[in-house]
Amino acid sequence: MVDLKGQYEGIKEQVNSSVLNVIESTAYINGPEVKSFQAELETYLDLKHVIPCANGTDALQIAMMGLGLKPGDEVITADFTFAATVEVIALLGLTPVLVDVDPDDFNIDVKAIEKAITSRTKAIVPVHLFGQCANMEAIMEIASKHNLYVIEDNAQAIGANYTYSNGDKKKAGTIGHVASTSFFPSKNLGCYGDGGAIFTNDDDLAHTIRGIVNHGMYKRYHHDVVGVNSRLDSIQAAILRAKLPKLDYYNAARKEAAKKYSEAFKGQENIITPKIGSVCLSEMQCEHCDCHVFHQYTLKVKNTDRDALAQHLNENGIPCGVYYPIPLHNQKAYQDSRYNEEDFVITNQLVKEVISLPMHTQLDDEQIAFITSTVIDFINK
Repeated sequence: MVDLKGQYEGIKEQVNSSVLNVIESTAYINGPEVKSFQAELETYLDLKHVIPCANGTDALQIAMMGLGLKPGDEVITADFTFAATVEVIALLGLTPVLVDVDPDDFNIDVKAIEKAITSRTKAIVPVHLFGQCANMEAIMEIASKHNLYVIEDNAQAIGANYTYSNGDKKKAGTIGHVASTSFFPSKNLGCYGDGGAIFTNDDDLAHTIRGIVNHGMYKRYHHDVVGVNSRLDSIQAAILRAKLPKLDYYNAARKEAAKKYSEAFKGQENIITPKIGSVCLSEMQCEHCDCHVFHQYTLKVKNTDRDALAQHLNENGIPCGVYYPIPLHNQKAYQDSRYNEEDFVITNQLVKEVISLPMHTQLDDEQIAFITSTVIDFINK
């Protein structure tokens, strides 16, 4: 699904040198590499504050802690996503409120958000799923109307641009009140272990979060807020520094691979290729086309046994993934009598139809041709 070795070969000398420098310096925690990476990512995002932490799940939890959300507060998020998003809501004693998603881009359904708001709602967590920005302009309008926080889950979309209706653009993760991201190795900007970060333009919130990530300390042994131990180590920061200047190139390579996939599948009525907004990628007519960085390339297959297709691909040496096979509202840990199946029509359909193909910066034309022909042959057999 990802070719981390091939990507490493392109930056091998810089990565090796940077890692050895950290080891020789012995500045393993909060060393110069962490501070430099933080500053460079702030510049890239045009953002005031990046606070590195240990992983993307911690980043989400710390963002919610920083906002001062209290047990019982309701937090609205998408039903069709990885469990970490709802996991941290539950861990903090907050009340997760799951809603359905859009059938085209798989992101949270704006109308479903409005419907789910109650007097106890305090925040919305849009997930920029598979690398495509959620409808942030509409979400921020809803949040402003109801005095809610917006916490962007940007684990899959770093480097994506969101285009407003007036043509203005902002990077994913810089629009809400606070955002989280993950540097898990398979991400578009990934380290060689675990890593994450929190983003915000709010000075006071940034100050609070900086204390939370370090045991609640601003001065050693003075614990001013309840905190956790969640820091990005210097070796991972050094690796991320080597990769950050190439992020736009990496994302462009993913998009080009996605375009070639979609061109190969054009005319296949039982294969629904990814859309950017409401426009099929193969048409490339959408002005918002840079709002997708293709963390995953995910098809919907119709009139087909999706699981049999996955088995067929694996038998032919083609890795694939089903993200996500079980809706969160049906997961044992998050089942709730408040939920009605008729409120999750799209999610319940997607979990039967979606399949993700290999997507990384090293995909070549021969690989894409083999993958696409193998899918088409199975669909049309």
